[in-house]
Amino acid sequence: MNRNLLKTTFTALFAAIICIGCFMKIPVGVIPIVLQNMLCILSAVVLGGIYGASPTLLFVIAGAIGLPVFSGGSGGLAALFGPTGGFIIGYFLGAVTAGLIAGKPSVSEKKLSKKTVIRVCIAFIAGTIILYIPGIIRFAMWAAGAGKVPQDKTAFAYTMGAAVLPFLPGDVIKMLIMIPLSLKLRPVVAQYLHSTDKNTD
Repeated sequence: MNRNLLKTTFTALFAAIICIGCFMKIPVGVIPIVLQNMLCILSAVVLGGIYGASPTLLFVIAGAIGLPVFSGGSGGLAALFGPTGGFIIGYFLGAVTAGLIAGKPSVSEKKLSKKTVIRVCIAFIAGTIILYIPGIIRFAMWAAGAGKVPQDKTAFAYTMGAAVLPFLPGDVIKMLIMIPLSLKLRPVVAQYLHSTDKNTD
C-alpha cells in the first residue's frame, strides 16, 4: 500500500481515538479528569517524530470548526478560547514534544532495549509537562479576569490548586498504562510505515 495513504490512515485513526476520548471524563471542579491528554501523547509517541503530532492537530482543527470533539462533547472557538482552551493548545504542543523525543518507531523495537524504554518514558513526561504550560497560563488569566482568585492567593497558586495538582496522580496512572501500550504499538506501526527503513535502535 502507498506509504502516504498509510500515513493518512494512521493519522485519521489516532485522531478518531482522541476524539472518542472526549466522552471519557470524571467531573472534578472546573476542569474534569479526561483521557484525551494522554491519548494525544500516546499517538505522538507511537507514530513518532513531528508526524506523531498530526492526529492531535487534526483533532484540534476539528474541534475549532465546531465538531463536538472536545471534553464533554463541546466544540467551536468558544471552547478553544475558554478558560480551559489553553490545555487544548497544550495537547498539540505536548504531542509535538513527545513525538520528537520518542523519534521514529523501528521494527527493531520488538526487542525492547533500556534505551527505548527510557526514551519513551521521557517523551511521555516531557510531553505532559509541556501540555500543562499553555493551560496554566490561560486558566490563570481567566481566573484573574473573572475574579475567581481568592484574596489570599495569586492567580498562579489558584490555578495550580484548581487545574494542575489534583490531576497529577491521574496522569501518573494513565502514563503507567500508556507507556507499555506505546512500546507494544511502536514496532507494529513501524512495520507499515518504516518496514524498508534501516532505522535501528
